[in-house]
Amino acid sequence: QVQLVESGGGLVQAGGSLRLSCAASGITFSANTMGWYRQAPGKKRELVATISSGGSTNYADSVKGRFTISRDNRKNTVDLQMSSLKPEDTAVYYCNAELLGLRRWGQGTQVTVSS
Repeated sequence: QVQLVESGGGLVQAGGSLRLSCAASGITFSANTMGWYRQAPGKKRELVATISSGGSTNYADSVKGRFTISRDNRKNTVDLQMSSLKPEDTAVYYCNAELLGLRRWGQGTQVTVSS
């Protein structure tokens, strides 16, 4: 059974930091491209950051220089370090695992940034 379990969301003031973590099970973690996506109320889900099986990273322009994605293939975890948070970063953040076009999603964790 595939499980992606996010943690670390919460309420933070603008300019603050949060670290999200996603623990994966039931997949060959090291082979998957792992990613974080987010969805704000009334908006489409959008890519935040991805990290390939080889460690290559990709970021949305809106978070470059502020967010860092990392993975630990021994622990089957992928983290998202978020700094200099802005109110527009408020959303539900979802962990994603992708392999050969097959995508799996976590249940999401809420991040709220107050101004």
